[in-house]
Amino acid sequence: MEVDQLRYFLRVAERGNFTRAAEELNISQPALSRSIQKLEEELGQPVFERKTRSVALTDAGTLLQSRAQQILALIEDTKAEISDDGRSGQIRIGAIPTIAPFFLPDLLRQFSTEFPAASIIVQEDTTDHLLKRCTQGEIDLAILALPVPAKYLEVEELFQEELLLVLPPDHPLVNKPQIRLNDIKALPFVLLDEAHCLSDNIVSFCRQRSFHPVAVEQTSQLAMVQELVSLSHGISMVPQMARKLDQSDRRVYRSMSGIKPVRKIAMVWNPYRFQSRLLQAFQERLRTYARQQDACPS
Repeated sequence: MEVDQLRYFLRVAERGNFTRAAEELNISQPALSRSIQKLEEELGQPVFERKTRSVALTDAGTLLQSRAQQILALIEDTKAEISDDGRSGQIRIGAIPTIAPFFLPDLLRQFSTEFPAASIIVQEDTTDHLLKRCTQGEIDLAILALPVPAKYLEVEELFQEELLLVLPPDHPLVNKPQIRLNDIKALPFVLLDEAHCLSDNIVSFCRQRSFHPVAVEQTSQLAMVQELVSLSHGISMVPQMARKLDQSDRRVYRSMSGIKPVRKIAMVWNPYRFQSRLLQAFQERLRTYARQQDACPS
């Protein structure tokens, strides 16, 4: 049984399809099929149930999936521990799309200046996918918005930030000295689609105050939310870190009166995986950087 066979097996198990797995592994499908066939011959039973266009794990495959993840994690952790000098190496960071482009660039520049021999890979994805990757050891650290269903993962809150109301410049509320919840209850909202937790933050805040925002449009990009607001398609709420980078005069940002909508930003990691000194250094720089943010301190 070879390490590559286990990697190939896990990719097929994750994708449920030989063709997609082969494309991602950059090998031919016949080569991938032969590798899995040799693995099954060694085990003496099939690990996949072949269907017309997909595969499903057999009982043996389910057991092998768990063991293969443990074996590969042990190999990776051993290599990382042996080569850990605290200054060089690779860190794999995950962040949700409403955090990554606004929060990470300056932090990464500062860290790269201090640790020039370090390599940082950033993966942008939804919360559910990042938690899964963190659990499986595909990333070392995730930066997310709370709450998160982080079973077997360590969660540390970093800071809070306000969600600002964003309006088109000609909206009647722009000139209102104070904007309260009653002022926006009947207004149409532009929100991110359901895959993004920012919409959950907004809807949860509104529901706790006895109203449900009516979403007239949903999109997958925060920049598109801002553009649709500019075009008077509706109003929305945008994280303060995104507002800081928005220099357009086609949108107006206002802070809500009374209890303000906020979101809590946290870092998440797998405490059962090896934590290199380089990763620990990044975590410390992340904590310091988070405290420096001009947001709503936790």
